[in-house]
Amino acid sequence: MKEILEMRRRLYEVAALMSAVLLTGTTGYVWLSKCSVFDGLYMTVITLATVGYGETVPLDQAGRAFTILLILGGIGVMTYAFTSLTSIVVEGHLSVVLRRRRMEKEIAKLTGHYIVCGADHSGGVISAELHRTGRPFVVIDRDPETVQRLADRLGAERMLHVIGDATADETLKAAGVERAAGVFAVLATDQDNAFVALSAKGLNASLRVVSRQKELGVREKLFRSGADNVVNPSYIGGLRMASEMIRPATVGFLDSMMRDKGSSFRFEEIDVPQGSPFVGRRLSELKDAGAAGTLLVAVLDPETGKYEINPDCKRPIKAGDALVMLGEAPRLADLRDRMRS
Repeated sequence: MKEILEMRRRLYEVAALMSAVLLTGTTGYVWLSKCSVFDGLYMTVITLATVGYGETVPLDQAGRAFTILLILGGIGVMTYAFTSLTSIVVEGHLSVVLRRRRMEKEIAKLTGHYIVCGADHSGGVISAELHRTGRPFVVIDRDPETVQRLADRLGAERMLHVIGDATADETLKAAGVERAAGVFAVLATDQDNAFVALSAKGLNASLRVVSRQKELGVREKLFRSGADNVVNPSYIGGLRMASEMIRPATVGFLDSMMRDKGSSFRFEEIDVPQGSPFVGRRLSELKDAGAAGTLLVAVLDPETGKYEINPDCKRPIKAGDALVMLGEAPRLADLRDRMRS
């Protein structure tokens, strides 16, 4: 955004100076030689262009003195304009703007994507998981260098991002919040995360907001701000340490899926939307629909809000069901697409 504003400022500056020179030259020739406005403009242009056509309007000594001043001042302005335009290209401002425009068009095409507000450590971990599982996402952060470091860590040649304040509606809109499936609020303070949740829900009431909690006693406030779930890293970290001590094998198994970059096995949640071709079919039919090699662990029933662990394979699939499955990420992604088609 800063590069775009800087380029616009310099272009406006060049345009204003060029317009001032043309206006001054035209006015001067019209006043001194009593010629038409077009003739005055034509004389100004050929004088500044130094094409050597000669005097197209009769000039007395005062007119020629004015021409000398116009050449000296005009050539200086022309040189400055050429230098400014060249520097825009050489310094990369133009390429940055073009890349930004292309990225804006790509973001405008997204739907059902995720927005990560904050590119720090937590935001980086979230982005890495989204990247590994093939989910579209957009990162928002104030600092371009932080965003670039994250893109380098992910090995993403073109990570979609927006540089700006994630608490501002305009920034969220630039990331496509109206079409997004969810927002991660992982900014530096609980106050900022509350603003993100409030703004995001105000722009898209149907999306899911997951917020980070840093301070004690703000959990309920984050929920009231619009967060659907609140995660306290300190609390989660404590549970993790306890689990490492008393159930290390289980933790190691989960880590092999969540942390091992070479592993594509994941626990995934696949929602069954209204109108899905799978509605009314048995769970056993999932195997014949591209889910071979995957394991259905549980089903979250939308009516009861309870999980059915190891559900009966004859159970019919209902709209609104959430299928908790274990398998290779590409297979599960394919099943998710089939579920929506």
